[in-house]
Amino acid sequence: MEIRCQSPILQSNSSSLKQALLPALFALLMASCATPKTFEYRDIKNIRMESMGFETSTLAMDLVYYNPNGFGVDLKNVDCEVYVDKTYLGKFLLDTLMHIPRMAEFNLPSKIQLDMKSVMKNGLNLLVSKEVLINVKGSSKVGRGGFYKVVPFEYEERRRFGLY
Repeated sequence: MEIRCQSPILQSNSSSLKQALLPALFALLMASCATPKTFEYRDIKNIRMESMGFETSTLAMDLVYYNPNGFGVDLKNVDCEVYVDKTYLGKFLLDTLMHIPRMAEFNLPSKIQLDMKSVMKNGLNLLVSKEVLINVKGSSKVGRGGFYKVVPFEYEERRRFGLY
């Protein structure tokens, strides 16, 4: 008794199989290589001064972000500069691997090395201002499955601040 397959894809003709699977494989490959969307900033929590010095000080905080991607990603590196009212405040570096779950909020533990000359120079302005312009420029390494891409970012926000 001989069984014959009626589906043209499953017949012995391998070129038909290749023609049917090639577009599906290409679509799957394109979906897996999709560029991750930028994380959405949500909030700053737990601001604290970790160390004080005459030239540099360390300000620590938790930055809250949201991952809008439908897939988890790995955050490998963040390197940026922080400006307050267009004056350089300090540098932020993160050189650790973090797994970010898909479509979820996450805390990014952050430390900023403050340039105390800039802080002292503009400290009085910061204390009497009702609002400051915070600008962050830099890049991050984001990826999954061992493949990473450098993603530049820029963030700007007016934030209420001061002793009033």
